[in-house]
Amino acid sequence: MTFASGPVPPIGGHSLFLFLLQVALLLLLALLMGRLAARVSLPPIVGELLTGIVLGPSLLGNVAPDWFVWLFPPQTEQFHLLDAFGQIGVLLLVGMTGLSLDLKLIRKRGGTAAKVSLPGLVIPLALGVAAGFLVPQALLAENSHRTVFAVFLGIAMCVSAIPVIAKTLIDLKLLHRNVGQLILISGTVDDIFGWLGLSIVTAMATTGVQAGGIARSVGFLALFLVVAFVIGRPLVRAAVRVTAKSAEFGPTISVAVVIVLLTSAISHLLGLEAVFGALVAGMLIRNAGHGVLERLTPLRTLVMTVLAPVFFAMAGLRMDLSALAQPTVLLAAVVLLLIAIVGKFAGAFLGAWASGLNRWEALAIGAGMNARGVVEVVVAMVGLRLGVLSTEMYTIVVLIAIVTSLMSPPILRMAAARIEVTAGERLRLSEYESPSRQQPAVDHA
Repeated sequence: MTFASGPVPPIGGHSLFLFLLQVALLLLLALLMGRLAARVSLPPIVGELLTGIVLGPSLLGNVAPDWFVWLFPPQTEQFHLLDAFGQIGVLLLVGMTGLSLDLKLIRKRGGTAAKVSLPGLVIPLALGVAAGFLVPQALLAENSHRTVFAVFLGIAMCVSAIPVIAKTLIDLKLLHRNVGQLILISGTVDDIFGWLGLSIVTAMATTGVQAGGIARSVGFLALFLVVAFVIGRPLVRAAVRVTAKSAEFGPTISVAVVIVLLTSAISHLLGLEAVFGALVAGMLIRNAGHGVLERLTPLRTLVMTVLAPVFFAMAGLRMDLSALAQPTVLLAAVVLLLIAIVGKFAGAFLGAWASGLNRWEALAIGAGMNARGVVEVVVAMVGLRLGVLSTEMYTIVVLIAIVTSLMSPPILRMAAARIEVTAGERLRLSEYESPSRQQPAVDHA
């Protein structure tokens, strides 16, 4: 029914009841399991993903299939309600990630970061693409193009997760260390290129792999970035300046949400991935000044404690761990996990080593850059939505995100303990511990 043919009745009855119940249940269990994961020194995202695994086909669907079908009926319209809620959550989550990307820091130490980042991007990307061409046809989605799938897998292998990396560095008290700063900068470079690559592969999935279509997508991407940073930057700064005149944070929060959603919509309209637009919007907002990071603290709290947990629970809901009982799927999962770890770890290690860092510094950088966390989960969700990933491959990619995020902290802690603390690092530590210094805009996701 269209608006032109008459009023559209609002959602109600059982559909509304089920939607509210789904969101409440996912959020409640995600909160409890996220806290439980934190208690045992695991990233909360692990517990939040486990929420979806428990309520999804992996557990509830096998143990109590009737309850599973009642709670998550197969009707497309019903699931689209939950998916729309999750889409808003992931766009704001990626916008918050953009707030943590410090471009000034990249410009300051860009040379060293480029040397570290380049092998950490190229090696896992090449290994991922090669593996994509070797994955058995049975594990590909029904209408997935092999080339698009291979490029997509390469992108998934080469990303890093700034929120996970930054939170790990804060927890281990390494953010002030030179190696911590280099991990953060290099991870930022990887993050940006990862989102760029995701936008290109999204365009390939929707327009095909013809040279003309790819060239057009790259042109739209370049145009989007130029307009965003030449025209969008002063507009965002002006909007934030106006809202900053208010003593209340509400106007700034509302404007920030509008900027993220509008930029995401424009990105999607150009055939790019909407989350890339959200990332760019976050970067523009961060550089708007006027105490914007402090004024957006309530929004960050809402996103990290309500919207993001529901999104990650939904991500787990789409996993089917029972697929790992199939020998082909299990073998693919083990092989791809090893490729992901070796490719990213070796790439970052070699880049750091070639830049003149010692072996412990190189080991720390390799461990830090290997964490994928939230970024790879978002990438996997995009792949599933585009039809590039099958349920089996989606499950494998999310497992890679979980395992690599769990590996990072202990190795990083061990390596950093063997790196000598410099006088400059002690000075930086005193600055970070100053009460007047604002903490970086990162969180558990």
